[in-house]
Amino acid sequence: MMARTFLAALLGQASLVALLTVAAWAVGAAVLTATPPSAGVVVTLIVLVLVRGLTTWWEMDLSHDLAYRVLAELRVRVFDGAARGAPARTGRRHSGDLAGTALGDVEALEFFYAHTTARIPAGAVVLAAGGAVLAVVEPWLLPVVLTATAALLLVPVLERRARAARGARTRRAVARLSAETVDTVDGLPELLAFGGLEERRRGLARRGREVGAAQRAEASLDAGTAVARDLPVILGVVGVVVVAAASAADGRLSGAMVPTALVLALGILGPVAETAESLGRAIGLRGAAARVGEAIRTPAGAPPPTVPVPVPPGPLGVRFRGVRFDYGGPPVLDGVDLDIPAGGTVALVGASGAGKSTCAHLIARFWDPSGGTVELVPRDGEAVDLRDVADPDLRRAVAVVGQDTPLFHGGLTENLRLAAPEADAGRVAEVARRCGVDRIAADLPGGLDGAVGERGGTLSGGQRARIALARALLADPRVLVLDETTAALDTAGEEALADVLAAPGTRTTVLIAHRPSTIRRADLVVVLENGRVAEVGSPGELAARDGALRRVLDRVPSGEAAGAAGTPGEWPG
Repeated sequence: MMARTFLAALLGQASLVALLTVAAWAVGAAVLTATPPSAGVVVTLIVLVLVRGLTTWWEMDLSHDLAYRVLAELRVRVFDGAARGAPARTGRRHSGDLAGTALGDVEALEFFYAHTTARIPAGAVVLAAGGAVLAVVEPWLLPVVLTATAALLLVPVLERRARAARGARTRRAVARLSAETVDTVDGLPELLAFGGLEERRRGLARRGREVGAAQRAEASLDAGTAVARDLPVILGVVGVVVVAAASAADGRLSGAMVPTALVLALGILGPVAETAESLGRAIGLRGAAARVGEAIRTPAGAPPPTVPVPVPPGPLGVRFRGVRFDYGGPPVLDGVDLDIPAGGTVALVGASGAGKSTCAHLIARFWDPSGGTVELVPRDGEAVDLRDVADPDLRRAVAVVGQDTPLFHGGLTENLRLAAPEADAGRVAEVARRCGVDRIAADLPGGLDGAVGERGGTLSGGQRARIALARALLADPRVLVLDETTAALDTAGEEALADVLAAPGTRTTVLIAHRPSTIRRADLVVVLENGRVAEVGSPGELAARDGALRRVLDRVPSGEAAGAAGTPGEWPG
């Protein structure tokens, strides 16, 4: 595609220079001889007009086809970078900023791919070929043209720092406006509820003025550099006229060749002037290109294995050995040793910040531990380090459902099939019934195909939790991690879903919870404290002690504990 685009641009520029040169020669000859151009000259001019028109269309078609293909690929690569770094790094970057990169910054690069990648080298070839012809026609014209060319190409070199800085300023301003716009749209209910809409509106207006100021600064630089580019062209025209007139007076150029040499020299300068303008605008895109490049090169939070190892068949347990992890500060996990038996239900309990969710993310391999290993352990056979498992295999074996799992704008069935697109309608309906999603569908226009709204905004927290759990169960994972998933459910809803989750001997379930009613359903309770395992045992055994679990339970509001398990003194019952 690049080669074809270059060829089209070359033919287009060369045919224009040839057309103008032949036309100038024909006019000069006609004036001197008082005779019309010959049929051959007329045919040549017609052919050159057709070639110019066709090649211009061809070059525009190819260059923009190339540009939009590249932009489409860049958007996918930006997404791949975000996915590769999720959630470790995308969590530190605003979603509106990422959207600005994927859309605005990538779109800004259209000019570079459509207007510079082929035209600049084509202009260089036209300059070289035209200069060679000019050297034969009138050698003294060549230094004038080359001097003007050097001055034109010096303009983007001199302006590069100011151009790059102003371009980067514009891209930053647009990114901030995009981020605040996304925040504002997402938070409209809260802004309306707390009367913060007017203040937010003023903030958006301020960001808009910042974008306008940055764009005006770029436009001002454009105007100045346009003048700087025009000056060498004007001086070049004057120099060409003077040299051509002197050559005609000395007899080195015949009368018909004077306009020919003039037009040839100026025709060569035309592509050079376009090249200088394109280079200047391309330099202004460095800020956008840098943001796109940074997004594409996002390092993986969990690099893929060099030689993937298959996931063992059958029920899977999970084993932590000497696991350490931090988020760039103090350790969250510091030497955790933990065994989650295959087919069992284990509750991870601890105060806020104890590392429970971090354990869940390590099991799902959103991150890799900074020290130690996390392994999948079959009932029979050798354990497999998660770092040796291919990502698609791991996703089929392990599923994590968070407390606040957003839904995608679309139908209910579409959301359920996210992890199992091949599931048939009967399977979807069965899982929906077991998780109570059928009752949610009954209240939606369209039933299971009814729209849930952006991020499931038309549903309650408990309804979203049921849908998220049904989505995970539809994929039938062998290890299911529930990170406070049932926190939004009432007691009856939690008990109903507990029966759904009961699959003795087949699925391993890890419950991250603080509710006593959730904890007591586990076969084994693991209490985390200060990044380490403080206690391990059955719910009844640990509740009877005055230990780490009791300290966690004492932080639970008494009403919640009583509502979940009778009276506090009777827990776990």
